[in-house]
Amino acid sequence: MVRIIMHGCNGKMGQVITHMCAEDPETEIVAGIDMVDNTANPYPVFTNIDDCNVEADVVIDFSSAKATDKLLDHCTKKGLPVVLCTTGLSDEQLAKVKSASASIAILKSANMSLGINLLIKELKNLSKTLVPAGFDIEIVEKHHNQKVDAPSGTALALADAAGEGLNYDYVYDRTTERKKRSDHEIGISAVRGGSIVGEHEVIYAGTDEVITIKHTAYSKSLFANGAVQAAKFLKGKAAGMYDMSDVIG
Repeated sequence: MVRIIMHGCNGKMGQVITHMCAEDPETEIVAGIDMVDNTANPYPVFTNIDDCNVEADVVIDFSSAKATDKLLDHCTKKGLPVVLCTTGLSDEQLAKVKSASASIAILKSANMSLGINLLIKELKNLSKTLVPAGFDIEIVEKHHNQKVDAPSGTALALADAAGEGLNYDYVYDRTTERKKRSDHEIGISAVRGGSIVGEHEVIYAGTDEVITIKHTAYSKSLFANGAVQAAKFLKGKAAGMYDMSDVIG
């Protein structure tokens, strides 16, 4: 049994994970942390993480960047591993994450989807074959109209994987200059509209043939499932930095 503290338990993802763990015999949420305790949960909720004295194996974090520093301080003090799902961390916070990983196990990923992380793994192999054969790489990502950042962190992670070791430049807007496409660029286009949960398409365009790999997220449950699987993986792990590639092997 993996005992979990849910950091950001009353947010959308926190509630999805709460319901998922309630149906999973291998996990139990033993406490929640949230600034506002306005939701009925089957576990105690603390508005201040320092007040939480519940024994646990791992913390799953789906909160906000402003709560990350205090979370890291608490987990380092308690020796608690963290599945860090919050995005938008500053350079200073990322440095603090790395520093904390010397004392505790931290799993951080731009996207918690098992499917996306399998795709990231395969893109590295595909590019080794297709890029020398003259294929261009383009990425199109689509999200709901409430998403404020563009391109998405997942699109950048896909670009990093596809262009690993190939010294590519990322191009986000081709309207600023009128010139032909460079051989050493990855174009990343962002679409925002409606209630699209998340769609990422990686295009390898060669001479007379195109290979397209697409991942579509239909609900937030897939991210919750990835976080829960990561928590199971992280229990008992030695201090250090981990990501979803470690979970999928």
